[in-house]
Amino acid sequence: MKIKSGRWLWSLVAASAVVSIALLALASEKQPSEGTIAVVNGLVITQEDFDREMIRVQRQFLNMGKHLKDSQMPGIKKEVLENLINRELLYQETQRKGIKIDEATINEQVMTLKKRFPSEAEFKGALAKANFSEAAIKTQIARGLAIEQLIGTYVTKKATVSDQEIKAFYEKHPGLFKQPEQVRASHILIKVDPQADEVKRAEAQKKIKEIQEKLQKGEDFATLAKALSEGPSKAKGGDLGYFSRGRMVKSFEEAAFALRPNEVSDIVETKFGYHLIKVIEKKPESTTAFEDAKDKLGQYLKQQKVQKEVSIYIHELKEKAKVERFLMEGTK
Repeated sequence: MKIKSGRWLWSLVAASAVVSIALLALASEKQPSEGTIAVVNGLVITQEDFDREMIRVQRQFLNMGKHLKDSQMPGIKKEVLENLINRELLYQETQRKGIKIDEATINEQVMTLKKRFPSEAEFKGALAKANFSEAAIKTQIARGLAIEQLIGTYVTKKATVSDQEIKAFYEKHPGLFKQPEQVRASHILIKVDPQADEVKRAEAQKKIKEIQEKLQKGEDFATLAKALSEGPSKAKGGDLGYFSRGRMVKSFEEAAFALRPNEVSDIVETKFGYHLIKVIEKKPESTTAFEDAKDKLGQYLKQQKVQKEVSIYIHELKEKAKVERFLMEGTK
């Protein structure tokens, strides 16, 4: 099933986000800045808060292999500001409703955070570098956990999904549950630089032909891959796992999908060099049965409903709140 999760709003109700936010705050360089970016019911969100959140979001994009373009920045900055306002509104509501997080739970989250550092000294060094105290980290964690409890108590319970809804979604979106044809293959690679001269190409061809001859004499493919392949999969006997069409370079893909299980290809040339490919297994195109998809689909649909309910809840809080926004230079 190929269904994507929602956007940042879901981080408001995800437990891991509490530690993640604290960790990224520690890992980032402190960006000194002055001023007020927003005021929510008389409480200030500082430019420094905004800068730190921008660093976190930019790192999230980088971790996904995406680089933000200048044209995207105004929209991202606006969304970051609204996210900070939303979190402040939700936290203020936790205070109005008397939600308290016990010290033991906060300390447990702090210990989880500390375990991501090699030592206590490195954790404290990261705190100092980011100009954070352990007390400030605890405050962040306590706020995040309070918001989670608020959402869980007053919002999540409204988001229910019936079996009929799950079945209707499954039947309406059959393409989401199709599994394309897949092949599990291993390969032996002798690398050749695309700019290599004829001499180096000839040397590589000689190596791959010698390996081919060993295979033809009955030597084990995985053993030869471990010993002679120059690709990163050599440690696993050349095993690339399962892949569908469109995942590999065209000539490699065409050769792999043309083979039968346990069959070895002739020498295949790609931009990486020369390959010998062995197909281990093949899976035909299939459709995930409803019963197999039901649980994950139900979780996805509930997540979508929770996000919608959180949006409604925040909108209601904003309707009753006094929110002032001050777009500083570089924020527009």
